Amino acid sequence: PMSLTKILWWYLRNIWEYLLQMLPCMGTALVLFLLLRPRRHRRLARRGLRSGPWREGGLLLFAMFAAGLAALTVFPAYFWTPWYWREYLEGMRPLFQPVDLGSRLQEMQLEPFREIRRAVRGPWVMFLVLANIGIFTLAGFFPALLWRRWRWWKSLLAGLAASVSIELLQLFVDRSTDIDDVILNTAGALAGFWVFCLLRLTAPGLTQKFQCQPRGGN
Repeated sequence: PMSLTKILWWYLRNIWEYLLQMLPCMGTALVLFLLLRPRRHRRLARRGLRSGPWREGGLLLFAMFAAGLAALTVFPAYFWTPWYWREYLEGMRPLFQPVDLGSRLQEMQLEPFREIRRAVRGPWVMFLVLANIGIFTLAGFFPALLWRRWRWWKSLLAGLAASVSIELLQLFVDRSTDIDDVILNTAGALAGFWVFCLLRLTAPGLTQKFQCQPRGGN
C-alpha cells in the first residue's frame, strides 16, 4: 500500500493536472470579464451602486472558477490537455466522440451512495469524492460572499441545479453520469455557504467589502 506521503503527493499532482486543464476556459472568462466590466459598471451606476476593488476581484475569481469547472465537467475527459489535441490534429481521435445516448442512459449510476461507499477502498475514488465536495464548496461560497441576502437554501439549490445540469450534459460528451456526484456536489455547495458564515462571523468588515455599495459611500 502507498504511504501517506506518497498519497498526498499523488493527490497534489492530480490537483495540479486538473488546474492546468482549467486554464484555457479560465483565461477566456478573464477576457470576457474585462470586456463586459464597463457595461456592468454603467448598469450599477444607474442604480446608484458601485462595485469596489474587493468585489471586482471576487467576481473575477468566481467567473474564472465557473469557467474552469465547465472545462472539467462539460467537455470530454482530458479535452484541455495537449496530447488530446495532438491526437485530434493527427487524426487519431475525433474532437468529440460520437455518443450512443441509449447506451449512456442505461449506464447511468442511479444507486445513491454506491461510489461514496467505494471511496474507502482506494485513493482514486476517495480523490474523486473529495474533489466533488471541494470544488462545489466554492460554488456555495462565492454567491453568498458577493450577493446580499443570500441564504443556505439558495446555495443548496444552486449546487443541486448546477450538478444535475452537469450530469445531464455529460450524457452527450461520453462521460459518466452518477447520482453520487450530485449528492457530493450539493453537499459541497451547502458547506461553502457555512464557510462564508464562519468568515462573516470572524471578519464581518472583510465580507462587507465584497458587496455592492451606494455610490459616494465608503
